[in-house]
Amino acid sequence: MYEPIRTKSVHTMAAAPEIPHRSREEELDIRLAGHLTALLTVTDELRALTPRAGAELAAAADRIAGQVARLSGGRSPLRAEPTAGGDPSRIPALHHRARTLAGNALVVATSRGNTAAMTLAAERLEAHSTNQPDLAPA
Repeated sequence: MYEPIRTKSVHTMAAAPEIPHRSREEELDIRLAGHLTALLTVTDELRALTPRAGAELAAAADRIAGQVARLSGGRSPLRAEPTAGGDPSRIPALHHRARTLAGNALVVATSRGNTAAMTLAAERLEAHSTNQPDLAPA
């Protein structure tokens, strides 16, 4: 028929130890660092594909890397050096991707109240919007 449960419930056993939880601010910082790291990767790819804008993109990449390091407790992001022989037809798609990532970073930075990251993301959003004529405001 019915046999009673002889062991403790999994739910009561799991509730005993304290599980460390991150605060909302920490979660937003992690998310912001992720968006900026992805933007850094796309910026490095664009730098390799567009040598004439290399100095501007290199400066932007260094600023992005600085923000990521600040958000990550001083750890610099890993950066792969893209090879210079990529397909130039990918440039519009990369600008679109960078614009999307900069917009995402701007939203999270605004939510977090991070003025430095907001300024950087807004600058990158504008830079990638002007590099794509079909996305620029009329």
